[in-house]
Amino acid sequence: MSPFVIASQLDEDFNEVIRQRLAQSHPQARVIGVPAGVPSDLPAEVGILLARPINVRGYQAPDTPPPGWPYGLQWIQVVSSGIDFYPKWLFNGPPVSTSRGSAAENIAEFALAAIFAAAKRLPDIWVHDAQWHFTALTPLKGTTLGILGFGAIGRSLAAKAHALGIKVLALRESQTPFDVEGVEAARDIHELFSRSDHLVLAAPLTEATRHIVDSTVLASAKPGLHLINIARGGLLDHGALLEALDNGSLGLASLDVTEPEPLPDGHPLYSHPRVRLSPHTSAISSNSRHEIADSFLTNLERFLNGLALENQADVQRGY
Repeated sequence: MSPFVIASQLDEDFNEVIRQRLAQSHPQARVIGVPAGVPSDLPAEVGILLARPINVRGYQAPDTPPPGWPYGLQWIQVVSSGIDFYPKWLFNGPPVSTSRGSAAENIAEFALAAIFAAAKRLPDIWVHDAQWHFTALTPLKGTTLGILGFGAIGRSLAAKAHALGIKVLALRESQTPFDVEGVEAARDIHELFSRSDHLVLAAPLTEATRHIVDSTVLASAKPGLHLINIARGGLLDHGALLEALDNGSLGLASLDVTEPEPLPDGHPLYSHPRVRLSPHTSAISSNSRHEIADSFLTNLERFLNGLALENQADVQRGY
């Protein structure tokens, strides 16, 4: 097979894992590191781009591509699950695939950890002196977990929850069967919110789902509901969230994502007593280098053999 060159915007330790894996299967391949951000001035021999999110931390890519785009690219794989972090022109050239599902287990574990922390009142119950006060902790068995969106994250989370004796109620856009034991379909988003003790937002951010969780939906919430967002901050109307927390419609919000990211200094979500905020870290693990390599190299084999790419981005669908 003729040599080919991959340009990667990943950190060098990620690139080195890919190089080591390619040395066994495709020793003729080269991986070169290129800067993150808008891809520009790629060498002519580069046919494949492994891209990091572009529109992050307040940066917004220009509405038009750089001169010469898409250069000699034949395929782009982005390392995120969604496509909302990229300018639209990135999808007007060679095929683009995503890394959807590569971090599903990490994110599902994180959501489950947030549920355990809320039910078992961690870290509030840790003691630091001899004044011990016993607290009744909430069991998870028999409670109801709601899941909005049912892709790889939802499937993984539902299976884990079911194994713990948690009832699972889910809502997805399509009518495709859930194919996970113990999952019940909610009639609509209001039923999902009204029956759930813990509810995880795991849907992609599209024009149809932006602020899908608004004041009307939050008004349907079961008293004391614990809302967990590990997907995209734009799914949730933050003003409506704060109002629901203040008026008691919600008991707790665990947010790994916000809009914007990071929130500006002084934002009320930082200091609200019923908000647990983390810096969009649920997908990142000590094994991320290998998870991203697995996703990319699986698609690389398909690309080199002329097969349809997995998780090919669909701009009309929004993911």
